[in-house]
Amino acid sequence: MPERKLRVAVLADSDTRWKWGALTARRLVPDHRLTGYLLRGRATPTARQLGEVGVSADRLTEVTCAGFLAEIEREDYDVVVLALVGGAVQAVLHGARALWPAPGRRPVLVTGYVGVVYEKLADGLLLRHGADLVLANSRHDAERFRAVYEGVGADAGAVTETALPFLGGAPYDPGGRSAQRVVFAVQPSVPDGRADRAYLLERAVRHARLHPGREVLIKLRSRPGEHTTHLEEQPYQRLAERIPGGLPANCRLVYGNMGKVLDGADLLVTVSSTAALESLHRSIPTAVLTDLGVREALGNHHFLGSGCLASWDQLDAGLLPQGDPEWLHAQGVRPEPAGADSEVVPAAGSGAGPVSAGASGSVRDAYAAARARVAELAAAGQLPPPRPYYTPTTAPGYLPGILARHHLAPDGTPLPGAVRDTARESRLRRRLRAHLREAARGAYRHGVQRVAPVIRRLGEL
Repeated sequence: MPERKLRVAVLADSDTRWKWGALTARRLVPDHRLTGYLLRGRATPTARQLGEVGVSADRLTEVTCAGFLAEIEREDYDVVVLALVGGAVQAVLHGARALWPAPGRRPVLVTGYVGVVYEKLADGLLLRHGADLVLANSRHDAERFRAVYEGVGADAGAVTETALPFLGGAPYDPGGRSAQRVVFAVQPSVPDGRADRAYLLERAVRHARLHPGREVLIKLRSRPGEHTTHLEEQPYQRLAERIPGGLPANCRLVYGNMGKVLDGADLLVTVSSTAALESLHRSIPTAVLTDLGVREALGNHHFLGSGCLASWDQLDAGLLPQGDPEWLHAQGVRPEPAGADSEVVPAAGSGAGPVSAGASGSVRDAYAAARARVAELAAAGQLPPPRPYYTPTTAPGYLPGILARHHLAPDGTPLPGAVRDTARESRLRRRLRAHLREAARGAYRHGVQRVAPVIRRLGEL
């Protein structure tokens, strides 16, 4: 009799987190049945965004937090990956504790971060505490995560070192040629000011004009009207319309999967995008811009010691920054070679996740420990209830507000009316509600990208 495939559910609240969650599920449970859920909110991805991510599920449903809790109570999931902001993770953990207040059969709860963790470290981590596994994308992150948990007297056993699940792609091969394609990976909210964003775009355009033999691609995250993990008040598409003389012939705006865009890149330029880690993993020359300073607000301080900090002036002069090997190892971008006690797979890779070459041609499987832990917990007959650090006792002035935003009571149970019974609704009513919801999102996005900047400029007069 064939072994039963584990059932995995991923709950995500944006396109980027869906990509992280679905790929993480694939690394943790390579042979599984995946059901996807999108948390209803301002950043719920569009069909175009999901298609660009390129990660599919057997089923994909939009839900509220309370609705998702009803789903995992009804469905027999083995593993649940929470690809959410911290507050939403905390809400689901308390909801799960309310569903399983005593040891029993419940799904293994996994969470983590989609990229570089450079702000709100303690706040975000404590909101994720209580999951069975809190994934750290590097040895450096794992040490920081454990220090935060131990610093408040919380159990740090859930912290598990892995790597970003989307690190991959063919290694860079310059083939003896000079840089021919430059990719500028922009970010929705870094920097957030119009003047700074216009400056960076103008410098990319100037680079294209200085190097007519190079192709300069402005890699965009979303189209106007769409939202990603972060709000984008000043879309580069609109800033590009104001470039005197327009974009030169060798400079254009592009969309698409970042991995595919990097396939032909000779240089990746960004302020602090996770794309830099993808690029460095493939040994593509990578520049983290210093034009606007090296500041925590920009996130580029994370790359101190990376060997990649550079300005547009230096890139104009021909600099092609290379990553520092020690920094890359510590950050999990190129994991350290397999040791005697490490699990290895053939150098060609097993498809199980990010791997790295060892001295003997073997590679270390960055997800081996996490995969083993998930398998162990999933096979257990009973699991204890989730035990988040935040409780009505430890955070009486903080936790209730977080739960209330997701329509949960202080004990984690859904508030009256939080779970809507749609089974009795007509198809017409469901479609009408969906259209109204999309209209409301459109109005919100219009307000963020059109109205808010105008009001802000008026306030500066």
